[in-house]
Amino acid sequence: TITKVLEVDNDTATIHFILLGFPTRPAFQLFLFFVFLAAYLLTLLENALIILAIRSDGQLHKPMYFFLSNLSFLEMWYVTVISPKMLVDFLSHDKTISFNGCMTQLYFFVTFVCTEYILLAVMAFDRHVAICNPLRYPVIMTNQLCGTLAAGCWLCGLVTAMIKMVFIARLHYCGTPHINHYFCDISPLLNVSCEDSSQAELVDFFLALMVIAVPLCVVVASYATILSTIIRIPSTQGRQKAFSTCASHLTVVILFYSTTLFTYARPKLMYAYNSNKAVSVLYTVIVPLLNPIIYCLRNREIKAALKKTILCKGSGPREDVALRN
Repeated sequence: TITKVLEVDNDTATIHFILLGFPTRPAFQLFLFFVFLAAYLLTLLENALIILAIRSDGQLHKPMYFFLSNLSFLEMWYVTVISPKMLVDFLSHDKTISFNGCMTQLYFFVTFVCTEYILLAVMAFDRHVAICNPLRYPVIMTNQLCGTLAAGCWLCGLVTAMIKMVFIARLHYCGTPHINHYFCDISPLLNVSCEDSSQAELVDFFLALMVIAVPLCVVVASYATILSTIIRIPSTQGRQKAFSTCASHLTVVILFYSTTLFTYARPKLMYAYNSNKAVSVLYTVIVPLLNPIIYCLRNREIKAALKKTILCKGSGPREDVALRN
């Protein structure tokens, strides 16, 4: 058992955490291992292919695909923070995690979640400019602005996670805390603390409100304007073309925001952990797996670039495929 020794009033207390995970029969644990392993590897493969396709195809060097490559890169690390430890626990009877290991997992998980909230809002703003101000789009969404926005998303995620960790990591945990989850999340940790965690809860609530509410307002305002603009387009074909450019992103936003809001927008005492674990699987495993598929199914340029990347075709067939689509 990996432990952390805390010095408290000249007494030593050996502390580690036990992740309860999914308490099922050994045979079903093995089945879950293969299911989640397949989902993890497929998620990595999908997102890696999208990044490779965008980097290798000059026609995809646009703001929309720049942000999409950032999203794919983020989700590769997002699932890597959670899945390897979860997979090991499926095969092991020792489900302990060290204090430092737990805090590290929590820090990077919060970083990636917060970054994704803000990045999805930036992508909504990009679609807003593209549809509502198409003539000024190249002037507004310059490479410099896109780079600044992407860097700002990552910086906000890192800083938000750091502030939360300052308050959570300094709490005392007594005995052998059992975390009724398959990874170290904020609320399960606050529940097993043996001291008053109200200050940490208040900081977590305030930062969560800022990171969730502000990007959500940006997304809602952007799509309200987008829908208003699309309705005013006279031709049916024009409306369909305009909506198709943001349909994939809107689907991803709905999936991610709905599943995470269900978990994090409720008071701590109302948590029913067994149901929360099922919902957490949605946004830590299923949503990252589905996002690349959603973007590929709805986007002709991505599909054509992936065909060229996978089949190693030249630039000539790429143009033919685009024309046929």
